[in-house]
Amino acid sequence: MTGLKSEFLQILTERDFIHQATDLAALDAKMSEGPISAYIGFDCTARSLHVGSLVQIMMLRWLQKSGHQPIVLMGGGTSKIGDPSGRDESRQLMTNEIIADNMAGIRTVFDRLLTLGDGKTDAVMVNNGEWLDALEYIPFLREVGTHFTINRMLTFDSVKLRLDREQPLTFLEFNYMILQAYDFMELGKRYGCALQMGGSDQWGNIVNGIELARRASSQHLFGLTTPLITTADGKKMGKTASGAIWLNEDHLPAYDFWQFWRNTQDADVGKFLRLFTEIPMNEVRRLEALEGAEINDAKIILANAVTALIRGEEAARLAEATAKETFEQGGAGADLPTVTVPGAALEAGINVVDLFVEAGLGASKGEVRRLIKQGGAKLNDEKVTDTESTVTSSALAGGQIKLSAGKKRHALVRPE
Repeated sequence: MTGLKSEFLQILTERDFIHQATDLAALDAKMSEGPISAYIGFDCTARSLHVGSLVQIMMLRWLQKSGHQPIVLMGGGTSKIGDPSGRDESRQLMTNEIIADNMAGIRTVFDRLLTLGDGKTDAVMVNNGEWLDALEYIPFLREVGTHFTINRMLTFDSVKLRLDREQPLTFLEFNYMILQAYDFMELGKRYGCALQMGGSDQWGNIVNGIELARRASSQHLFGLTTPLITTADGKKMGKTASGAIWLNEDHLPAYDFWQFWRNTQDADVGKFLRLFTEIPMNEVRRLEALEGAEINDAKIILANAVTALIRGEEAARLAEATAKETFEQGGAGADLPTVTVPGAALEAGINVVDLFVEAGLGASKGEVRRLIKQGGAKLNDEKVTDTESTVTSSALAGGQIKLSAGKKRHALVRPE
């Protein structure tokens, strides 16, 4: 849509954030009149979010930079159920203690990326457990349940996907969409929240909230979703062979985080610069137009920008320096991921396959054996050829052993 007036929607449009929106013209007019509050919900399923949530986080950051108030809704209540969207099976139920611990871990990302406080455009972090935990079942059904029909709920993708694949959907999970709708209405009442944002898989839940608020409390609310972010080869963003790309340092070393972005496919560089950095668009267009070997310069800029934003400037600098030493100079950069093993075990000898698995360079022994047979495994930059070989302390060089899986994944092994 052209002719948008609000800075926030202009930015989102130019950077390709918008997939669907309810009454975009009216939302644009409202945002042009003055600050509004908008929210995105994050369930507390782990102590860290991963890059699959980064598009949503960047929207909240742009929202605040554009003069509006972000609301980070933590799912202290809904995490006790689990969102069935995009899943084939039920999530493992968590205790209150685990949910609280996960919430504390997730908060660290928002402390870095948003200004939280009491000002008009300061972000607020809210726990939906504040109102969901206090609900009484019968009054809730009478107040909210009458606005939902089973017929319509069965048409939503989160339900259809599970049923079409003949996977069980518990009654507990079936309630999730009603509670998310209730969250939106409640945030509208408590904080004047006018907009809910989320991924495209949340469209049905968002529309539910808008309709519930209109019917039950005469609120006029808006919804906006982002497209499903996939890589050029069609894979879901943030899912790699070695696992999720976590945002928190204690879940994933800064070097691995940096390297994920450095390994971006050529066709994805422009898209990722738009979505995951704040680099001005004229520079983004220049970088994405680079060809041949020069596109690698754009990938380094991308990796530095995202790492600096999420982990800090120093982490980005160290990661780039480690990569340069590792790849260009053939060394073993000090910031490479490191695993320690008992000194006695190394003296006695550790099977090379087991060592690669321990270092996180293979998800299984079978994967490492295939890597060795294909010639992709190296120890101290020398090719490993025997899957039954033993690594001992004699392999230590400068107090460490360098392992490599292919050209881009490395780790250091040090004795305890």
